[in-house]
Amino acid sequence: MTTNNSEARERRAEISRKTNETDIKLQFAVDGTGQSELETDVPFLNHMLDLFTKHGHFDLSVQAHGDIDIDDHHTVEDIGICLGQCLREALGDKRGIKRYASVFIPMDEALAQVVIDVSNRPHFEYRAEYPSDRVGSFDVQLVHEFLWKLALEARITLHVIVHYGQNTHHMIEAVFKALGRAIDEATSLDPRVTGVPSTKGVL
Repeated sequence: MTTNNSEARERRAEISRKTNETDIKLQFAVDGTGQSELETDVPFLNHMLDLFTKHGHFDLSVQAHGDIDIDDHHTVEDIGICLGQCLREALGDKRGIKRYASVFIPMDEALAQVVIDVSNRPHFEYRAEYPSDRVGSFDVQLVHEFLWKLALEARITLHVIVHYGQNTHHMIEAVFKALGRAIDEATSLDPRVTGVPSTKGVL
């Protein structure tokens, strides 16, 4: 893991993670322009990460290959781990951030809500019932796996609620768009915040 620690520190990080199951290189910038370069073995996840990046105004580069001959689980899980670790590293001591965000996103008939506290206390709550178990070849339960590992490794409190919807693709798309916008808002710098936004003095 490497970060830029200059005085006017760019909030970015990168990681390489290689196991017997996956080989991942990921770069993430909090303050980006919505640009993504995505090369994974899971096309639906590519689509969702592109939406996440665009609507969060991040920059994200992912090269990830895994044992998809078994299933997509390890690849999706490990990308969530890497993205969470990069987000945590990129934010540094979290000075000046807003810390909280709550975002609703509609996608046609579907409505999703993502609520975040950049708290250094990892917790994940997920309320979603999808009408189908798969979108194309993608196993819908992997959405939970990705989000949980992201929250755990970023050490954020993350609540995701899909209020309703009829199309599983639309419902998941709303989640990833809301996730991008919520992380963008929670990590935005607020000039009124001096130091760390906590009465403890540390996050």
